[in-house]
Amino acid sequence: MKICRFDKGRVGIVEGDQVKDVTSALEALPPLRWPAPFGDHFIAHLDMMIPKLREAAKTAPALPLSQVSLDTPVANPARVIAAPLNYPLHVQEAANPAINHGVHMPAHDGFKTPIDKYGLFLKSQTGVIGAGQKVVLHWDGRRNDHEVELTMVIGRGGKNISREDALNHVAGYCIGLDMTVRGTEDRSFRKAADTYSVLGPWLVTADEIPDPDALDFGMEVNGEVRQRSNTASLICDCRDLIVRASRVYALHPGDVIMTGTPDGVGEVKSGDVMHAWIEKIGDMNVSIA
Repeated sequence: MKICRFDKGRVGIVEGDQVKDVTSALEALPPLRWPAPFGDHFIAHLDMMIPKLREAAKTAPALPLSQVSLDTPVANPARVIAAPLNYPLHVQEAANPAINHGVHMPAHDGFKTPIDKYGLFLKSQTGVIGAGQKVVLHWDGRRNDHEVELTMVIGRGGKNISREDALNHVAGYCIGLDMTVRGTEDRSFRKAADTYSVLGPWLVTADEIPDPDALDFGMEVNGEVRQRSNTASLICDCRDLIVRASRVYALHPGDVIMTGTPDGVGEVKSGDVMHAWIEKIGDMNVSIA
């Protein structure tokens, strides 16, 4: 199932080029009391909500997908967790001083993987937007890059999750754009500006993607091909990233894990249009303000 949020908080099921407005199904969500639990209330109850959404879709009005504004599919992510240097060819291109600025050097220094050296990093939850919003560039005069990556949304929380059980904790998948300004600052600062985490175009439930480590994906900017890869090339695969994250953080429903970007990262400027796509998920156009 492809579940979207659109037009400032409505919920839809995407079927072909249409959206079934199933917002009425939200009435089935249990009421919240203060203090609210960590994470996303809808994602936490997704298993219960899916049959409600299907039932609502039978009589729901259908809207042309082209006429709605897509919001982030995760309204309240508990965290945005991201993986640096997780494709071999991106590690190689990161040797470019314009990318590493002499600080974020790609050498492993005896570590098995770059993630063993650098660890995962966090981005701001308030920086998350959907495909229908625009990326607003920060740091005038500095290089801002696109980075397209497969993104996992955690549906069932847990701590010290095993590799064998890891994908059972995933509610679904979406496309992620890890927007980045190049510089000497820590990744969690440079990549966490408002609008620098784009999720979309919708959430594809995990049952539709049995193997997230075998997906073609890519990015074009203004029609020019920039990035092409397959998640089979991940250095630390999807299961491994969940295991690593859950050793440090008790994961919660709605946690977002961005899996890393391949080679081909490049600069974007005001007025550019990014076209990102991932096999079995879909595609989205995102504009730079």
